[in-house]
Order: sequence, then C-alpha cells, then structure tokens
Amino acid sequence: MDIVALVLLVVIAIVIAKGVRVVPQQNAWVVERLGRFHAVLAPGLNLVIPFIDNVAYRHLLKEIPLDVPSQVCITRDNTQLAVDGVLYFQVTDPKLASYGSSDYIAAITQLAQTTLRSLIGRMELDRTFEEREEINRGVVMALNEASVNWGVKVLRYEIKDLTPPKEILTAMQRQITAEREKRALIASSEGRMQEQINLASGEREAAIQQSEGDKQAAINVALGEAEAIKAIAVANAEAIARVALAIEKPGGLQAVNLKVAEKYVEAFSGIAKTGNTLIVPSNMADLATLIAGAMSVVKTQQPGSVERS
Repeated sequence: MDIVALVLLVVIAIVIAKGVRVVPQQNAWVVERLGRFHAVLAPGLNLVIPFIDNVAYRHLLKEIPLDVPSQVCITRDNTQLAVDGVLYFQVTDPKLASYGSSDYIAAITQLAQTTLRSLIGRMELDRTFEEREEINRGVVMALNEASVNWGVKVLRYEIKDLTPPKEILTAMQRQITAEREKRALIASSEGRMQEQINLASGEREAAIQQSEGDKQAAINVALGEAEAIKAIAVANAEAIARVALAIEKPGGLQAVNLKVAEKYVEAFSGIAKTGNTLIVPSNMADLATLIAGAMSVVKTQQPGSVERS
C-alpha cells in the first residue's frame, strides 16, 4: 500500500507540474490541444490539461533587433555597393507568428535584402549616400506589407554601412579634394574681389569727403573775404564820416588843406626816388602855387561851394 500511495503521489505531482504554466512578462505561449491551436497563454499563472494540452510555441513580445547580413547591391549607374543593416521588429500576434510562416525571422531577413537591392538599383551611386532615410522608409513599408500574415511588425530599419569598391572610394576622394580646392579658390577670389570693392569704396568715400571739405573751405574763405570787405567798407565809411565831421569843426578845413599839401609833395618826391624819369607839372618851380592849387581842390569840395568855369 505504501508503494501504491507513493506512486499516486508522484503521478499527482507530475499532473500538477504539467497542468500549471507560469508565463513570464512580455512573453506569449501558444497552446495546442491534441495537435490543434487552442489558446495563447498570457503572462502569469495558467492552467492546462496535462498530456492533452501542449505548449507548442514561445514568443518574446519585446522589440527585437535583427542584423541583416551584408550583401552586394548594384546601383543604377552599375556600381557595386556592399550594404548591411539592422532592423527592429516585434511580435504582435503570437498565433500568426506561430502558423503564418515556418520561420518569420528568416522571411523578414530575406525580404529586407531583396527590397534593399531593389531600392538601391533605382538610384545612382551619389544618391544612395544622400537618400538613406528614404531607403530605410522603403524597406520598412515593404516589410510591413508582407509581414501582416506573419504576426510581426517591423518598427524601423537602419543602414549600417554603404561600402563601394576601393577604386570608387579613391575616385570619390579625389573628387572631394578637387571640390574642396575649387571652393577654396572661389572663396579666395571672392575675398580678393570684395577687398578691391572695399578699397574702391573707401577711395570713393575719401574723395567725396575731400571734395566736400574743399568745398566747405572755399565757402569759408569766400565768406571770410566777404566779411573782410564788408568790414573794410564799414571802416572806410566810418572814417569818411569822421573826417566829414572833423572838417565841419573850426580849423578842420585848414588841417585838411595842410594834409593834402603834404601828400601832394610826398607823391612827387616818391616819383623822384623810384624812377629814372621824372614827370612834373610845368609850374613845379613855384611850390607855393602848387600847394595853393592842391588846397583849391579841397575848397571846391566844401558843402555850399559853387563850381566856377
């Protein structure tokens, strides 16, 4: 009886172990009952019928990175490129992932490679380096269209390397060097051109400023001369007015007559000193008559005098 009880205990333990399934978080187990799909076990404690229900597939529901092996692609201009990448996918339907494809990972990998070859074959070499984002989006769209029946979703695809042959790399390096030298020469010539423009602009501005300065100086000189002439005229007018007032005073006329006579004599003495030829009036011998003639000129200018013929 003890042996029978022990056997029963062992059988019960085995049945319990087979009937209880604990599914980890972010996992999904597909259960088959007598060879047919029965249910998908959610994370946590699950009960199944021992020896009838069987866990046929276990799927991880996390995002999974998948390396796409490197392959040689031919561009539109017949250039070979070695391309490799990585894609990220996630199981969204455990049932389809179990029965939709015999190996969805291999299917995704192969489809990613064929789609990549097709996309690169439509582009020229230079565009493949510029349009990486477009290539990535194209691969993701193609994979998601095909993977609907596989129970998986491709989240993104990234190209890791685009490697052309060594000859193409050397030619590209020479092209880049030539382009940089060209840009350097253009920048240098533009700098020299801008320098000449700046110098010409500076000289032009300096000439304008110089001419404006000369113009203002000439205006200032002219204004100064005009003010000087005006001042001299005012001074002369003031002097003449004072002389006229002085003449009207007692003895003023005699002083003027004397001054005129002195100037008259000094004029003829100056002529005698500075020239070799002396021109004198016919009555030069009579100095008194000469002085009297000079004073008669002053008298004729008095107010109220009458000119006689």
